[in-house]
Amino acid sequence: MRSVSLIVLILQAAVPIFAAPAPADTVASNPEDALKQLQALADAASEQAKQDVSSNTVAARAANGCTLSNLQVRREWGTLSASEKKSYINAVKCLMSKPGKTPTSMAPGVKNRFDDFVAVHINQTMEIHYTGSFLSWHRYFTWLYEKALQTECGYKGTQPYWNWGFSALTGLESSPIFDGSDTSMSGNGAAIPNQPDILIGTNNGLPPIVLPPGTGGGCVTSGPFKNMSVNMGPVSLSLPGGATGSNPAGPLAYNPRCLKRDLTTKINQRFANGTAILSNILVPKDVDAFQMQMQGIPGTGNIGIHGGGHYSMGGDPGRDFFVSPSDPAFYLHHSMIDRVWWIWQLLSTKERTQGPKAVAGTRTFLNDPPSPNTTIDDIINMDFLGAPSLPIKDLLSTTAGPFCYIYL
Repeated sequence: MRSVSLIVLILQAAVPIFAAPAPADTVASNPEDALKQLQALADAASEQAKQDVSSNTVAARAANGCTLSNLQVRREWGTLSASEKKSYINAVKCLMSKPGKTPTSMAPGVKNRFDDFVAVHINQTMEIHYTGSFLSWHRYFTWLYEKALQTECGYKGTQPYWNWGFSALTGLESSPIFDGSDTSMSGNGAAIPNQPDILIGTNNGLPPIVLPPGTGGGCVTSGPFKNMSVNMGPVSLSLPGGATGSNPAGPLAYNPRCLKRDLTTKINQRFANGTAILSNILVPKDVDAFQMQMQGIPGTGNIGIHGGGHYSMGGDPGRDFFVSPSDPAFYLHHSMIDRVWWIWQLLSTKERTQGPKAVAGTRTFLNDPPSPNTTIDDIINMDFLGAPSLPIKDLLSTTAGPFCYIYL
């Protein structure tokens, strides 16, 4: 079986790292060891994906003829050179300078091409979280953002990712993503002292999840995006003390304000450390368990690695799941979400990238209101991003359908 051969590759890759290789389904409890085990899994997944492309088992299904010669590789932000980071940053700024495509009548707050992506996410939030399309929708969304950077702004690289396990070890403010340098995605917000805890889930009848405040909270003060404008929302912004912020004029109305962050390493360390990431790959055996662990199972007090990344950024829009793509670091976060799914999929490629078992869940947030089950034939629509509507079955492999990329 392919899954067995991949496990052999994983164990072989892990030999130089571990004195005695751990079984493939054993999660290292030490976060540093877990990151090494995670990299062994990623290396094995990369080799498996290349074998699939080379043997045409996937390329035969690919609409764009994915081959080893055009296969793109996404890398962690910290591994990029200074010039590569600046090229990415400049492309993001370019997108922010271009006119949007969304009609003003549909979203008055869209003021540039970057905002087009924010509006789509706001508009579809309740159908793309805790639903059967969560993973595939965000894969397509992040890829379309990458393509916009490349085709509309001349970016030559690929979409980088943020390995939360690294920043859990270093602290967010020492991370090359958030250190506030000119090669970062900007740093923390201005410090607001004595902020109360953040309470989430206060309206669902379950005990609220209590999260600590961070070391910032105000407008971002350093780095390339310190002067950017967040133009829409808030919609459901978790505020310190338990309140929720929203714009009375509506979620898509124009409401310009600064980008705020409240970097919270404790949240990163609690929910998105190396062990948590590895557990999300090795413990779930079906996609329903995988995506629920990733998003946080209601009632467990755990917000998952998905929530861990969002809430560790904090601020506005970081604590607002509707408007979160207004923070340019969102796309590094969701590229890592996609990488975790990609590794998990390559552990059992056929079952997890093809057929009915590759998706699970319904079409509405936690099935509220009740809705039909998601199927691989359900269509993903990206509104005014200028992209074709595609069935989920075309979005399940990173080397098939419109895609041709892997991760390191």
